[in-house]
Amino acid sequence: MSSCVKPLVQNDVNPVVLLHGFDSSCLEWRYTYPLLEEAGLEAWAVDVLGWGFSDLEILPPCSVEAKREHLYQLWKSYIKKPMVLVGPSLGAAVAIDFAVNHMEAVAKLVFIDASVYTEGTGNLSKLPRSFAYAGVSFLKSIPLRLYANFLAFKSLSITTSMEYTNVGRLHCLFPWWEDATVDFMISGGYNVISQINQIKQETLIIWGEEDQIISTKFAKRLEGELQKSVVHYIPNCGHLPHVEKPDSVAKLILNFVQGIQKS
Repeated sequence: MSSCVKPLVQNDVNPVVLLHGFDSSCLEWRYTYPLLEEAGLEAWAVDVLGWGFSDLEILPPCSVEAKREHLYQLWKSYIKKPMVLVGPSLGAAVAIDFAVNHMEAVAKLVFIDASVYTEGTGNLSKLPRSFAYAGVSFLKSIPLRLYANFLAFKSLSITTSMEYTNVGRLHCLFPWWEDATVDFMISGGYNVISQINQIKQETLIIWGEEDQIISTKFAKRLEGELQKSVVHYIPNCGHLPHVEKPDSVAKLILNFVQGIQKS
């Protein structure tokens, strides 16, 4: 049931496994992934269970525990080596939850404009299912997606915003998408605040200086709570640096994987 972009060649270096943010897909990495591969890294772009393009004709649970187990089985079956796990936005919470529960699978971590200080889905988990379905259906609406693009990027033309909207909502057109997202919402979502200080791995934190969705103050907070971390800010960049500034992000990840860090 997994969907991912596999590397052309596997090598002896720690593979870089790219997650995505909330209700997104591996296509979030369409600009940065080729740069990492061209640099010689073994890169995987993985769809988190319940989002992206996995084949969910028979819908499994899509709770945090199910997403974690799905990622573990993918790692155990195909990747098989300690990885550099990259999580943007809510993907950082996915990465923290996974790293704490499967430390043997994670060599290093990269967080990009991390959304890790929310307490799950909050009151949304208590909604009646009919209301939950109505809310989830709104998530794939074009006006909402266009507005999200307006907030997420430093500057974007209408043409590019429409392109990003079409790509970003493509996976929402699968027939199982609403069921999977409602299941995740009602399950309570990710609450990893208490897990942050359990991270032992070296961590790179990347943050867009002009992020209008998650304040840069959380970058410093995260750096303070992680045992071994360094923050790099990307100027003139919003909430999705790996889409807006792929060259900068690819270079930072490459240096980090190779053990080169500059403050």
